[in-house]
Amino acid sequence: MRAIVVRDPGAADALQLEDVPLPPIGTHDVLIEVEACGVCFHDVVVRNGTLKRGVQIPVIPGHEVSGRVRQVGAEVRLFKTGDRVTTVQRSHVCGQCRYCRTDRESACAERVMLGDVGLNGGYSEFVAVEEDNIALVPDEVPLDHAAIIACAIGTQLNAIRDVAEVRAGDRVLITGAGGGLGIHGVQIARFAGAEVIAVTTSPQKAEEIKRAGAHHVIVAERGGDFSADVRAITGSEGVDVAIDNVGSATFTSTRRSLGMGGRWIMVGQLSGEFVKLNPAQIFLQDLTIRSAKATSRRQLVDAIELVRRGAVKPMISASLPLDEAAHAHRLMESAAPTGRILLKPSLRSSTPIA
Repeated sequence: MRAIVVRDPGAADALQLEDVPLPPIGTHDVLIEVEACGVCFHDVVVRNGTLKRGVQIPVIPGHEVSGRVRQVGAEVRLFKTGDRVTTVQRSHVCGQCRYCRTDRESACAERVMLGDVGLNGGYSEFVAVEEDNIALVPDEVPLDHAAIIACAIGTQLNAIRDVAEVRAGDRVLITGAGGGLGIHGVQIARFAGAEVIAVTTSPQKAEEIKRAGAHHVIVAERGGDFSADVRAITGSEGVDVAIDNVGSATFTSTRRSLGMGGRWIMVGQLSGEFVKLNPAQIFLQDLTIRSAKATSRRQLVDAIELVRRGAVKPMISASLPLDEAAHAHRLMESAAPTGRILLKPSLRSSTPIA
């Protein structure tokens, strides 16, 4: 099969098109012919070596997959050949531990992140994923849209609904609001009845973020302090909830933007930078800091239903062939796209296979 492989972490050119064997199919595995794979910043930090934990090189990146079932293992019961499916971000969990049994599969000690380990990832024509990590896609949802539901939408649903427990009337800050996570977080927070304050570094994205549902859009320089703008919007009170999709670059501004008793949910970290924090800045303001990591299958099913009903619209900025993966990563690193970029194996170009 054709696939994009990283054999030596580095710049975008580390993404090379190769011809590699099909991934092996276990008894509980489903072989999916990939229709589309979303490009996540997680893929960038795998490729450039910033993320090392759980990564095994050589690797085919990509964990946002949709497609059709082409083969099932002997013990697969939930899916059959021809089914339209999408995946969570994992290819394997144990299914038996206390995390798997309580809707927290992303904490399973046996979890394998799809696209982090070996030659089985979404930047390819086929992937093998255990059936516990797959959901059916209804006919009303295009497979291109389905590819990004688990990560770009499901993770935000996890953060906003299940971790932050956003309620109608809450003021919710969304950082990185023009990116693949943030633009969907804006929609979900608005659907939950929140007053949405969105932060972006791109003036060109402001109108689209407003159309997605933001009541207020703050354009701030990269690394700049936007907290004064947030305080002005909220009458100096600050926000009830911050969904931080950026990490170190927005850490201090996000903290300063939170009101008394604020809930601070960390979702993304786009660099390897550390931050300084005085604990008093947390307990004197009675802040709660939590995180939202990936998506459970239940959350994926719920996110699919939101898309099916039209409550959330998947935002896709471009669809590219596999051999333009390096270009997709450069676009991601420039923060130019609004929403997600897709890689589509069915799109062909003239690049030779290594």
